This record gives sequence, structure tokens and C-alpha cells, in this order.
Amino acid sequence: MYKEQIENLKKELDGLFTNINCKSELEDLKIKYMGKNGKITSLNQLIKEIPNEEKKEFGMHVNELRNIFNDNYITINNKLEEAEINEKLKKETIDISLPATKIKNGSPNILEKLIEEVEEVFMSMGYDVVDGPEIEEDKYNFEMLNIPKGHPARDAQDTFYIEGEEILLRSQTSPVQVRTMLKGKGKEPIRMICPGKTYRRDDDDATHSHQFMQIEGLLVDKNISLSDLKGTIDVIVKKLFGDDIVTRFRPSYYQFTEPSVEVDISCFNCKGKGCNICKKTGWITIAGAGIVHPNVLKMSGYDPKTWSGFAFGFGAERMAMLKYDINDIRVFYNTDLREIRNFDRRED
Repeated sequence: MYKEQIENLKKELDGLFTNINCKSELEDLKIKYMGKNGKITSLNQLIKEIPNEEKKEFGMHVNELRNIFNDNYITINNKLEEAEINEKLKKETIDISLPATKIKNGSPNILEKLIEEVEEVFMSMGYDVVDGPEIEEDKYNFEMLNIPKGHPARDAQDTFYIEGEEILLRSQTSPVQVRTMLKGKGKEPIRMICPGKTYRRDDDDATHSHQFMQIEGLLVDKNISLSDLKGTIDVIVKKLFGDDIVTRFRPSYYQFTEPSVEVDISCFNCKGKGCNICKKTGWITIAGAGIVHPNVLKMSGYDPKTWSGFAFGFGAERMAMLKYDINDIRVFYNTDLREIRNFDRRED
């Protein structure tokens, strides 16, 4: 009797999987034949009715049915999964021939770009880049720079005072030079630059700002002269404006240097012939400089009979305006993307 059931099941399994089109149908068949009450599984209940000498043969036939079903199940299941993956890939296909989405890159801050360029040049000459507080004490901003109380440079119209006349927003980065000399205790040579923000009570317009960036430098050593200062200035202007630029010194006056000079460069636009940039003179003033005043050395602990030095300072905005042909200082601070995109690093 069991042989007839087995033969009938074999015939059922023949072609049973032919019309299966989805996994749900396949799972239904699995439950129908191999589930707890499935047709093949139910054959095991007949084992107690079969004579002992036939049980082995019966078991072999049942296992054969299981193998037939499982082989077909695995084959169809793999085909359905492959078809499902192919359909998914077809729907999610990306046309790589299309142009890629353009990602906009940021642009460097114009002033930071120039300051970094200056820093690299001075560091290559052995200078340190030093920073200091923007809220400063009067003694560092004025007194130790040979500017006593009552001096016109202390005019309240030029300086942002915070507490009386003792605490202020620094009007120059020179206090950083003083602090550096004090750390040297009159015994160590100094090579440093101090780029940073400074503040003065100016009305903002195309050429003035209440906040601006200075780059000041200081060298203190033995037997320093104006020729050392001239050579140093010459290196930086050639780096910024070109190898054909000529520098010249004109006598000037600053409280913290003696002698003091104005630094001019030959006009990079007209090559000295005269144009609107140089106001028809062929020269452009870019900085103030000079030999460190003996009083400044003394107050910072350096004996002016043994030590000497030079100092210089220029406005980063002015240098950037000249270098990049910018005619309004407010361009640096108004974050107008149409302006700063012109200074993308990738074009350097």
C-alpha cells in the first residue's frame, strides 16, 4: 500500500515546480509537502504498520522523495532570487555617462592667504610667528614703545579704551614685540613676526576700517643696521610682487624707531612710468620701519650698547589690495562670494 502512495507522490513531484513564479508560491509548496503535516512528512506515520523487513526499503523511498523535493526547491529558489536581484539592479541602474553633480569648493580668505604667504617667507629665514592678546594694557601698547602719557598717539579719538586709560583694544601689533623682548630678558636674539588684528576709531570707507590686520616684524641681535632691514624688506616684496620690484627708504618718524623710514616699492603696474595706482609717481608706499629705539630696548631689558635691531610693519589689507587689484577695503569683510571666488587656491 505504501509503495502506491510513494509512486503517486513521485508523479506529483514531476512538473510540480514548473509554474512557480514567486517565492510565496514556493513556500506554499514547501508547507504542503515538507511541513509538519505535509504529504512527504506524513509518510513517517506509516512506519509502524510496515513489516520490519520492509522498513529499510521504505525509509530509502521516503528519503528519495525528500531529496527530489529539496533539489527542486533549491533550484527554483535560486532562480527566483537571481531574477529578483536582476530586477532590482535594472530599476536602480545609474547612467554613468551622465555628467557628475558638481561639488562647489570653498575659497580661502584673501587676507589669510596673503598672511600665510608672508609667514612662509619669514619662517624660511628663521623667524618665529608669534601671537598676543588683542585686549591689551596701556604700558605694552604705548609706554614701553616710547610713547609716554600725553603723547598725541594716545588720542582717545584713535583708540578704543575699555577701562579708563589702562585697558584698550590694541591699536597696533607692536605690543607683541615688547612681550617677546621681555621674555628674552635681554640675553637672547629675536627674530619674529606678529600678524594679527588691530583696532582704531576710524570711519569705515573704501580705504579705512575700524578693524584691520597688521603684519609687524622684529629682529634683535648684535651689529644690526639699516642694510639688514633693507635686505629683509627686499626679500618679502620680491616674493609678493615679483623679482623686478625695487625698494627704497625715505626718512620718516616713529616713536619706537630711530632712525625711521617709509618703505616704497617701484610700481608693479607701470614699472615706474606713472599710473593711477602709484599716483603718477612710479612708487608705492607699503610700510613703516626703522632701527629699534634705544629707549625701547632699555625698557625691554636689552642694553642698547650691546644689542640693536630693526622693526617694520605693514597693513595686510593694503598689501592684498595692491597684490590683487582690490579698490575697496570692505571687500575683505563683506563675505561676498562673487569676490572671494576670484581667489580660489586651485588657480594658484
